[in-house]
Amino acid sequence: MPTESSISDPSVVDVAVLDHDAHGIPAAEYADILDRRLPDHTVALARTAADRRRLLASTPVVAGKRLSASDLTDATALRLFACNSAGVDHLPLKELESRGVAVTNASGVHGPNIAEHVLGWILTFVRRLDEGQRRQRRREWRRFQSFTELAGSTVTVVGLGAIGETIVSRLAGFDVETIGVRHSPSAGGPTDEVVGYDALLPALAETDILVLSCPLTETTRGLIDAAALEALPTDAIVVNVARGGVVDTDALVDAIRSNTIHGAALDVTDPEPLPESHPLWGFENVFITPHVAGHTPKYFERRAEILVDNLNRVAETGTYDSLENQIA
Repeated sequence: MPTESSISDPSVVDVAVLDHDAHGIPAAEYADILDRRLPDHTVALARTAADRRRLLASTPVVAGKRLSASDLTDATALRLFACNSAGVDHLPLKELESRGVAVTNASGVHGPNIAEHVLGWILTFVRRLDEGQRRQRRREWRRFQSFTELAGSTVTVVGLGAIGETIVSRLAGFDVETIGVRHSPSAGGPTDEVVGYDALLPALAETDILVLSCPLTETTRGLIDAAALEALPTDAIVVNVARGGVVDTDALVDAIRSNTIHGAALDVTDPEPLPESHPLWGFENVFITPHVAGHTPKYFERRAEILVDNLNRVAETGTYDSLENQIA
């Protein structure tokens, strides 16, 4: 366990963990894992604002989720910021670059658990497991029919980053056809077909299950609007583990009400948190989880694996270049 004495003498610390939780898991667990995995380094956890200021002033490697422009005033020794999220648009990237600070992200950490979340929802729809739960609560032994079979269906995955690729790999054993949508279709991917965003609507017309796993950008904001929902077959399912803003919420509500699509499963919403009075709560064919698909008890273990490998690489090369998950 990182000791308090290491914080009182920050000059001996070369890896600092900024105190924040990830999906409810305290940062102390991350610091413990790094302390065990990095016997040649001194790891400290910044438990207070004062700890944070002292450690930023003298520590070359800092792990955390947020780093503000004002933090950089103190962070004169910083060489590497290991961001604990896949997205880094909230960081002062230009200032970090001008100071020669390398930045890495958590890309790939969430792939297995989010893919399992997606598959759980898909199978719930296909086998109507939600109806089974309702009948169980009523202690009602009355058979019901499944909605369809997953085998033979077409699954379109929008966003073929680490999460999207993992979703596709988990679908491989279900005998489905897959379409991938990405900015540069020439880059290819693990799906049977890869198209660009300009070919989204024709792809949606062939789609039984639409999975959104893309970042929220100018291109993807409101991507699934009324026209996109209208392009889907009426028995299609929409699964969103991307960001709430990728879907036009009002258009989705209209589509559910008018039976334009079969249903939706949402781990993210717009707005978020979803207000108690929002109509999305009231549909039996809309499944909602409160942005928890990213949770896994192995989260910090996977984060630590990336940072440990990168520090080993730094020790070998003497530079902070060409690191795993390094942001250009």
